[in-house]
Amino acid sequence: MKELELKYGCNPNQKPSRIYMEEGELPIKVLNGKPGYINFLDAFNGWQLVKELKRATGLPAATSFKHVSPAGAAVGLPLTDLLKQIYWVADLDIEWTPLACAYARARGADRMSSFGDFISLSDVCDVSTAKIIAREVSDGVIAPGYEPEALEILKAKKKGGYNVVEIDPDYEPRELERKEVFGITFEQGRNELVIDDAFFANIVTDNKDLTEEAKRDLAISMITLKYTQSNSVCYVKDGQAIGIGAGQQSRIHCTRLAGSKADNWYLRQSDKVLNLPFKSDIRRADRDNSIDLYIGEDYMDVLADGAWENIFTEKPSVFTREEKRAWLDTMKGVSLGSDAFFPFGDNVERAHKSGVEFIAQPGGSIRDDNVIETCNKYGIVMSFTGLRLFHH
Repeated sequence: MKELELKYGCNPNQKPSRIYMEEGELPIKVLNGKPGYINFLDAFNGWQLVKELKRATGLPAATSFKHVSPAGAAVGLPLTDLLKQIYWVADLDIEWTPLACAYARARGADRMSSFGDFISLSDVCDVSTAKIIAREVSDGVIAPGYEPEALEILKAKKKGGYNVVEIDPDYEPRELERKEVFGITFEQGRNELVIDDAFFANIVTDNKDLTEEAKRDLAISMITLKYTQSNSVCYVKDGQAIGIGAGQQSRIHCTRLAGSKADNWYLRQSDKVLNLPFKSDIRRADRDNSIDLYIGEDYMDVLADGAWENIFTEKPSVFTREEKRAWLDTMKGVSLGSDAFFPFGDNVERAHKSGVEFIAQPGGSIRDDNVIETCNKYGIVMSFTGLRLFHH
């Protein structure tokens, strides 16, 4: 198959629409559903991301994509009971395969952003992973294959219309890539940069204790950024992205945005949130939204009289700013990657508030000395990679 006609492009008024190969065959098969233009943008970016994560870490990988940027990305490390609880998967009676753990992490880190995602899996989709996908609001999945039972589970989703795409894992695109904007063709060499241990060798701070776990997490961060709309930074902990600040014009704004997502991930693990007395009939998406409001500045939207009664069996106490700060001060061991240099030390100040102890960034700012000094102030290990990772 050289081309596949699509219903429309980014919007319903953008017709005609298709994906096609100028040479050779399309490296995909649509096993179910009718994926759209944005679905394929998410699928192909996500597939590259998980393929590289698998190559870098040796572990199965998954990502949850929305609007051509990852909402979450992770490798298949085991899930703790606490993480299963905050990701709403503790009730699942499944074998926790590495791939299932990877997707539960990728989906669960930022459930608000992952709602309606397109999923990419590095390995053949097994039954356990399919059972997690089956209960989530999602547009589709791409993987190098599907176990027969897993495929049947996915085909039953969305009244039989769920998008299931199989990709040839051996497909390699040509070295030059093109896209057209305003009738003008842009051409560039593909970003084939390999991110491995050597990528982080140039440590410029006083503290040079870059652990193996931090190297893994920084690699996850940088590979995630390679397929995230720039500007962006990515916070990672224990093998999964916990905060991605995609598409911001200001470096400090993406550091703040991603940091607030990382904070929310950690706040969800606090006793105040774990013990929220939800009514039994509240759907998971509504619980996610209620938690997001409860831990944010608009907490009265769920705690006001006339509102809390619809969500909780009893009125929770306010999660005060002081209580949240005290809990966040216990978050440690977070790694942070940036797709371009930090122009000022304020990015490090903000990152420190979210438990960042390891940073990788290209370097090259005229204020590198200020950024290094700020890292030294907090004992943060920072590597200069010398390489930018913009993606547009």
